[in-house]
Amino acid sequence: MGSYDLDLSQETLTQLGEYYSLLTRWNDRLHLVAPCTPEEFATRHVLESLLLLQHLPQNAKIADVGSGAGLPIIPCLVARADLEATLIESSHKKAVFLREALNAVGRRASIIARRFEDIEAPEVSFVTCRALDQFRDKLAALIEWAPKGATMLLFAGDGLQMKSKFLIPNSEKRFLYVLKTDDAD
Repeated sequence: MGSYDLDLSQETLTQLGEYYSLLTRWNDRLHLVAPCTPEEFATRHVLESLLLLQHLPQNAKIADVGSGAGLPIIPCLVARADLEATLIESSHKKAVFLREALNAVGRRASIIARRFEDIEAPEVSFVTCRALDQFRDKLAALIEWAPKGATMLLFAGDGLQMKSKFLIPNSEKRFLYVLKTDDAD
């Protein structure tokens, strides 16, 4: 998979295709992702999401905040069945989509249809966020909310004042930021 350094099985590619098919059927109603070609979806959404895998050990427990379209967590669950995830999405309609998408790809995860600010953080070692509304305004609250010692994997543009960041392949301005909550003080 080029500069993403991935080796995906045919079964994984088939399941990701099923996920894409379902997402495109729901997209007109829920505005899950901006309109794009299948190739753009594969690169911008799926491959970028799968960048998380290099940071996740076997049997990692993850909270995905602002799950929306299921990105980045559903592609990760498809590629790695050992992962355990809690998807947190404030929109009830999008939470219904997430249940359907998980069923379509044969994966299980907990789904919480509430704002992260209104719940206690689940017991996880990783927190990820890719498309949370008002991300910059909510970042401090998200860091405070995350369990102590958790690793945060955050997709964002340039400009966050964090030491550990990785440029996303084929991008000039999008990064994956890695932050231990103990280091956030």
